[in-house]
Amino acid sequence: MRKTTFRRATALALAFMLCTLTPVSTAQAAVIRTPSADGAVTYGNGTAVIDASHTSDGYVMIKYTGSARRIKVRITKNTQYTYDLNVSGAYETFPLTEGNGAYTVAIFEQVEGTMYAQAVNQTINVTLSNDKLPFLYPNQFCNYNAMSAVVGVSDAVCGGITDPLQKVAAVYNYAVNTLSYDYNKAATVQSGYLPNIDSTLATRNGICFDYASMMVAMLRLQDIPSKLVIGYTGGQYHAWVSVYTDAQGWIDNVIFFNGNDWRFMDPTFASTGKGNPSVTEHIKNSANYSAKFSY
Repeated sequence: MRKTTFRRATALALAFMLCTLTPVSTAQAAVIRTPSADGAVTYGNGTAVIDASHTSDGYVMIKYTGSARRIKVRITKNTQYTYDLNVSGAYETFPLTEGNGAYTVAIFEQVEGTMYAQAVNQTINVTLSNDKLPFLYPNQFCNYNAMSAVVGVSDAVCGGITDPLQKVAAVYNYAVNTLSYDYNKAATVQSGYLPNIDSTLATRNGICFDYASMMVAMLRLQDIPSKLVIGYTGGQYHAWVSVYTDAQGWIDNVIFFNGNDWRFMDPTFASTGKGNPSVTEHIKNSANYSAKFSY
């Protein structure tokens, strides 16, 4: 468990007590980073293209214009990340989350059923200009742009707040107190599902993936590096959030100090539990969580 000074712990506890859902100011403060496929560095063929113009910013962009009905993207360094790619001919953004080094990016076209043929395979050497950048840009799992409703919501929730931990507290409280868990969606969601953040905001419900994607977007818009983490808790696949501050570094398994201990950053369980002691005990224990992927 990360050690902290009494001053930091006290400030962090106070941040959560002081935060409310009423914005102090609605003046726009969002930092909107927009991924770009400049064409300066590209790999591929006539139907599948990897734009690696901005690997130093922690992402690649990929598009497909061929005739296959389904496309898979596999990005590998230490861990193998597999994604579905749209077939609309538009670029999608994929993060490079494992730091500097050689990444293998492969694109596969569906042949039939679960059979795929490799269309592109490229090794890309990455040197990040800042190792937090992969967690500050939007990507396929945390997708937003300057026109997204989440921009205004992030500004409203964090308006007038300057301390990063108070912003984290405000976003966390907003998610926990505003969203409801969609049990029907959880029971019927299909493989390849991607969150729609503005839809989550409009309906005010979702599954763990939606909770985490919305929170990560709101925090990145406040220039707070944030990871959408997917892994296991209680034997079930689950999504949660990790954040970075200059004072604390990466807070990978915990998020705030209540005067006695740190609590886990799991907005879904906190929202559905509504103070249930067993849920509270579960999210307080980082041993209950095993991270597999970070986006």
